Amino acid sequence: MLAVIVVLAVVGAVVLWTRSGAPEPPVSSRDAFVEVPEGPGSSGTVRLDTTLYLPASTPAPAVLVAHGFGGSKQSVADQAKELARQGFVALAYSARGFGASTGQIGLDSLNYEVRDGQRLIDWLATRPEVKLDKPGDPRVGVTGASYGGALALMLAGVDKRVDAIAPVITYNDLAQALLPNAAGQQPGDAKTPAAGAFGQDGVFKRSWAGIFFAAGLGGAQANPTQEAPEAGQTGTQNTGAQQGATAPSADTPGSSGTQKPVAGQQPPGSCGRYRPEVCRAYTQLATTGRADAQTLQLLRDSSPSTVTGQITAPTMLVQGEQDTLFGLDQADRTANEITRAGGKVKMVWYTGGHDGGGPGPELRKEIGDFLSFHLTGSGADPGTGFEYAVQGAFRNSGVPSVRTITAPGYPGLTGDGTQRRTLPLTGREQAVLNPPGGNPAAVSSLPGLGSALTSGTASLAGRLAVDVPGQAASFTTAPLDAQLLVTGSATVRVHVAAPQGQPAPADGAVLFAKLYDIAPDGTRSLPGSAVAPFRVGQLPADVTVTLPGIVKPIEAGHRLQLVLATTDQAYANSAEPASYVVSLAEGAGLAVPVVPGHTSTGQSVPAGPLWGIAAVIVGALAVVLVSALRRRRSDDVDPELTGVPLVIEGLTKSYPGGLTAVNDLSFRVEHGQVLGLLGPNGAGKTTTLRMMMGLIKPSAGQIRVFGHRIAPGAPVLSRIGSFVEGSGFLPHLSGAANLRLYWAATGRPVEEAHVEEALEIAGLGDAVHRRVRTYSQGMRQRLAIAQAMLGLPDLLVLDEPTNGLDPPQIHQMREVLRRYASAGRTVLVSSHLLAEVEQTCSHVVVMHRGRLVAAGEVADIAQGGGEASFVVDRQDAAVEVLRALNGVTEVAVDGGQVHANLDGVPRSVAVAALVTAGVSVEGAAPRRRLEDAFLQLVGEDAR
Repeated sequence: MLAVIVVLAVVGAVVLWTRSGAPEPPVSSRDAFVEVPEGPGSSGTVRLDTTLYLPASTPAPAVLVAHGFGGSKQSVADQAKELARQGFVALAYSARGFGASTGQIGLDSLNYEVRDGQRLIDWLATRPEVKLDKPGDPRVGVTGASYGGALALMLAGVDKRVDAIAPVITYNDLAQALLPNAAGQQPGDAKTPAAGAFGQDGVFKRSWAGIFFAAGLGGAQANPTQEAPEAGQTGTQNTGAQQGATAPSADTPGSSGTQKPVAGQQPPGSCGRYRPEVCRAYTQLATTGRADAQTLQLLRDSSPSTVTGQITAPTMLVQGEQDTLFGLDQADRTANEITRAGGKVKMVWYTGGHDGGGPGPELRKEIGDFLSFHLTGSGADPGTGFEYAVQGAFRNSGVPSVRTITAPGYPGLTGDGTQRRTLPLTGREQAVLNPPGGNPAAVSSLPGLGSALTSGTASLAGRLAVDVPGQAASFTTAPLDAQLLVTGSATVRVHVAAPQGQPAPADGAVLFAKLYDIAPDGTRSLPGSAVAPFRVGQLPADVTVTLPGIVKPIEAGHRLQLVLATTDQAYANSAEPASYVVSLAEGAGLAVPVVPGHTSTGQSVPAGPLWGIAAVIVGALAVVLVSALRRRRSDDVDPELTGVPLVIEGLTKSYPGGLTAVNDLSFRVEHGQVLGLLGPNGAGKTTTLRMMMGLIKPSAGQIRVFGHRIAPGAPVLSRIGSFVEGSGFLPHLSGAANLRLYWAATGRPVEEAHVEEALEIAGLGDAVHRRVRTYSQGMRQRLAIAQAMLGLPDLLVLDEPTNGLDPPQIHQMREVLRRYASAGRTVLVSSHLLAEVEQTCSHVVVMHRGRLVAAGEVADIAQGGGEASFVVDRQDAAVEVLRALNGVTEVAVDGGQVHANLDGVPRSVAVAALVTAGVSVEGAAPRRRLEDAFLQLVGEDAR
C-alpha cells in the first residue's frame, strides 16, 4: 500500500512538472537614434543609440534600462528582453560616450547624462506602445547597475515622472566611494547595520579608479559579467542577463572602444571620450593621490547624494556583499536619505557585487516583480523589508550554498536600531612601519576580477590576503562559543600615535583596517576581501574606525582578528617613510552588528512544479499517517517491567537465504549494572544492538526498554544513548559544534543536554574547538562517547568504546562507565577486549552463533570450571594434601602459587584440608580468567 501511494505521488509530480514548461512570450524590438541636446548653452546635439523591446501586449508601462560603466545597450539587452517578457516596454540605450552614441562622458552629470535620461522619458511619452499617466507623463521605472544604478537614482531625484526605481550595486557619494575615510572622532552610534563613517580627506582607491578610467578609454567594462550564486541553486549557471553581462568587443557596434571613431567625431586623444573636466580630475587624483576642491566638487555633483533627499518614488536598493568598489555603506546612506525624504525603500543584499557577479535570475525576477507591482499594481506588495544572503560551504558542484534571511524592515529605518554584540579584543600596543614609496604593499583584494568571477569564486580571494611583516598590528578575540552572523559594519576605537621621542608625521597617518576570520587551525580569510582605509590628520588621536560592511557567519571556535596595516596595493599609499604606534583605545571592544530574521529562499515556483510538489507532499503525508497508525498499534507497555532498563525475550533475526543472525536470545539488565556483551565475530552482537536501537526490526521476539516495546521511532528510544557503528560527525565543524548540533536535532531543551559534563567526559581540552577532520581516531572515539552521554540517558549502549584509545584513556573510560552506572543508570558494552570487560563490567552475556551460551556476574562466569590458586607456606605439603582430596585433579606449582582443578569440590573444603594438615594458607582464589571461560564456552570459533 505504501509503495503504491509513493509511486502515484511521484508519477503525478513528474507529469505536472513536465507540463509546466511553456514557451516564452514573444519579444519584438526597434532600433532608433534619439537626439538630445549636447548640454547647457550648446546648440549641438548628441545621438543616443537605443533599442526598444516590446512585450506581447501593449500599451504597457516602460522601464528604462541603463548600463554599467564601459558597457553599452548590448550589455543590458538580455535583461531588457527579460523585462519585456514580464510585460514591460523596455528601453535599452548606450549612454553618451559609450557604444555607438555620440558625446562625451560626464560621469552621470546632472547637466548631461541625467538630462539625457529625461529626454528619453519624453521620447517614451510619444510612443503608442507606452502606457501614459497623462500626456507627456509615461508610466515608467528605471533600473541599472553601478553607473546605470546611479543614473536611476539621480533621474528619480530630478524627474517626478519616474514611478519606481531599482538601482543595483551603485554609489551614493562618488567622492566617498573613491576616497573613503573610515575614521570618526566620536564613538560609533549608527542605528543602521552598514552605516559608513564618510569621513573627509579620504584615501584614493587607485586600482578601481584606474580600471574605470580605462573602461572609458575603450578597455573592457568594469562591471561583473558572471552571475552570483543564489539560494536553491545547485549547479553553475549564467544566462548573461544580469546588468552589464555582455562585454562586447571594442570594434563592434555598441562597444565603447576607441579603435574606430564614431562618425562625425574626431578620433579620441589621451582622454578618450571623457569631458575635459573629468579627465583633469582623474589626472589630478592619479598623480597626487589626493583630491583638490575642484575634483571633490565634480565627484559630488556626479553623485546621487545631491538629489536623494528629493526621491519619493518606491525604491528597491540592491547591493553586493562582494564589492570592494561600492560597498554596503553606499546603499545604507542612500536608504537613510530617501527614507528621511518620505520615500519607501526595500533593501536587498546579495552574494555578488563588482567582485562577485551580477544578480542571478531569481533576483532579476524579484526586481521585475517590484517594478510590476508599482507600475501595474499586479502581484504581491514587495513592501519595505530587508533581505540578505548568507553564503555557506561549497557543494560538490562547485557552487556555494546560499540562504536568504528576511527581516520586516531595514534596522534603523523601521523599528529599533541595529543590535550589536561587543567582543573583547586582546593585543598589546604595537609599532608599525610605512615603507618609502608605500612599497611593498599588503594585498587584500583583486580589483577588476569581478568581471570574470562569481562570488562563489571571488569569496575564495579572501584567503589570498597577505599582510607585510612589520607593517601590521593585530588584535584578536577569544574563540566564539557559538556561531555569530556578522551582518553589516563592525566598529572599534583605536589609538594612533607617533613613537615616543619622534615627531608626528606632518601629514598624519594612513592606515588600513580589516577584519579576519581565523579558524581553529590558524587559517585566515578576509570576508569580502574588504578593507577600511582611514586617515588620521593629527597625532596622537583616538578614532572610531568603521570596518567594511560584510555578511559572514563566524563559526563556533573561530576568532575574529582586527588588523591595522600601513599599506594596501589597491590604494594610494603614503609615500613618506614613517612609523606609528597603534593600540586599542581604553575599554575598546569590537562592536559587531547582528540582524535577526527568518530564513527564506525568496524563490518563486511556477504553478506546474508547485502542483507536483503538492502531490509529493500529499503522498508523504499519507506515508506518515500509515506509519503513525502502525506505530500506535505497536506502542504497548508492560507495567511490570517499567522499572527494568532492558528485557530481551526470544529475539530472532533471520535474513533471506537462510541466514539467522540472532536466534531465540533472552536476557535482562537491571539498574546499576555494567553489562558486557561478548561473542566472536559473527555472533550477532551488532545485530542485537541495532534491533535494540530500532534501526532494524526483529523477525521474532521482542525488546522492552523500561517496559516499552522497541519499534522504529518509539518515544522510549529518547532514554537510550548510543554509539553503534560510527558517530557520523560533520568534519568541517568543531567537536563542540557537533555535540550541540546533534542535541538540537533531538528537539529537546538545551538545558537537558548537560553539554559541559559531556565535554568533560570527552577530555579533549581546547581541541574540542577544532574541526573534527583534524582529530585522531582516539579523539573521535572520545567525542562519540560524549555524544552518547548527552542528556545523561538511563540506558547507555556502546559498541567497542575503547577502539583507538591509549592505555591511560582506557583506564579513564573504565572509571567513567563505573561512575555512570553507580548513579543508578545502566550501561551495555559490546566489546572483543575480554580483559577490559572483566575489569569494567559487573555482568556479562556471552553469545555464540546467534544464541545465548552464558549469562551472569563476571566472577561467576570466570570461575565456573572450579580452578583455584592457593598461596601457602609449604608448597610440597599442599600438593600432597590436594591430590589426596577426592575429585581434585591437575595439581601443580607455578611460582609462588599452587594451582588445582577442584572439579566441584568447594574451595572452602580444600582450604580446611590444608589447614588440618598444618599448611598455612595465605590466600585462595579462582584461577581461571574470563578469557579462559570464554574460550571454553565458544570453542575454536573464538580463535
